[in-house]
Amino acid sequence: MTHRLMALTVASLALLSPPTSPAQGLPPATNAAPQAVDYIVAVVNSEPITNNEVHAELQRVMQHPALQQQPQPDARELARQVLERLINDKVQLQLAHDIGIRVDEAAINQAEQAIARQNQMEVSELRRRLTLDGISLNQFRSQLRNQITLTRLRERELESRVRVSDLEVDQYLRERQSSTVTPTQEINLAQILIAVPEAATAEQVLTLQTRAQHALARARAGADFAALVNELSDAPDRANGGQLGLRTTDRYPPLFLEATRDLGVGNISELVRSDAGFHILKVVEKKTAATPSLIITQSRARHILLRLSPELSEAAARDKLSEFKRRIAAGQADFAALARDNSQDGSAPQGGDLGWASPGMFVPEFEAVMNQLAPGQISEPLVSRFGVHLIQLIERRNVTTSLREQRDAARALLHEKKRNEAYVTWSQDLRARAYVELREPPR
Repeated sequence: MTHRLMALTVASLALLSPPTSPAQGLPPATNAAPQAVDYIVAVVNSEPITNNEVHAELQRVMQHPALQQQPQPDARELARQVLERLINDKVQLQLAHDIGIRVDEAAINQAEQAIARQNQMEVSELRRRLTLDGISLNQFRSQLRNQITLTRLRERELESRVRVSDLEVDQYLRERQSSTVTPTQEINLAQILIAVPEAATAEQVLTLQTRAQHALARARAGADFAALVNELSDAPDRANGGQLGLRTTDRYPPLFLEATRDLGVGNISELVRSDAGFHILKVVEKKTAATPSLIITQSRARHILLRLSPELSEAAARDKLSEFKRRIAAGQADFAALARDNSQDGSAPQGGDLGWASPGMFVPEFEAVMNQLAPGQISEPLVSRFGVHLIQLIERRNVTTSLREQRDAARALLHEKKRNEAYVTWSQDLRARAYVELREPPR
């Protein structure tokens, strides 16, 4: 039950905070029994990671339903990978703390409510089931806090690294028009990534390649691919079984297309070497649309934005916007009038009206919440990199894409690709600059 409850995707977390995208799904905690003797196994910039922490996370991984149905992997290798994952998360959480990223209780409440809604239950029922699964409320909320913190950090750090020029958009559209691969073919690939650091030595590359070959052999021998992803992959998409999503072929790297072009559904590629490392790809789905999709759904919304400052905390901004929502629902105020008087966005003179927007035009955390609204409905306050928003969806429509909209879509696709690449490089660089001391167990 726990794993079903906690199987959040990046898209789900976008309702709570900046996603991730390369952000990860939130894993469940496990109240593993303490070891007889606890000890420090690693020190990360002066902060310890204990054997009990590694053991608890190892138990969580081993209890994944898919792994339960497979031969148990090598415990030493799995423990090493779990420790490396904990080190990376701790390095990133330390950076988030240093640059002042904070998550208040309201954000955690919002995350908890989103998980309950996703599982079609009340928060009280969610907590009851977690308790039955041996997960304390404090542990659960601590994981929520860490996940939201990591998501906000990655959003903040990566956005400044990703730029898409008009020349790149032009080149993308030209290549799409001249490509021999029909853009209406759609595929869904799942991947296992064995990351290779940028400054890796030849010996390190050979070791990682051997690991990747062993993983490939296990996948082709019939091991559950999602379980292997959870156990081995260094990519940020583990929560979804490594799936990259059903998308047109022009949204995949050429290396991936070349490796899977002649494969049928369920088949697994040879090792694919990229700048990020070694990839193992599985074809999850392939389909071809009957006609090119020229129809898109546009949304028209308005919002009130309150920017955070020393004088206005996140909690205070949430309270203020919640009061606005209450007044609107009671018929005591008008959304557009409140936006004109209070919003700190350029849309304030228009009553917060953002006009018609195509998919990908807003930041993911804003768009994810907007897409959940029915016309006339008002969201709960949500946090983005710009501040705290209150959104009202005005209406939706289906339209045929114009050249400008095609360019906007192309820019969004290129941005997504670059952001995923930037995450791998950024996380590896952050890990390389951290002081990490691995310690032997006491004798």
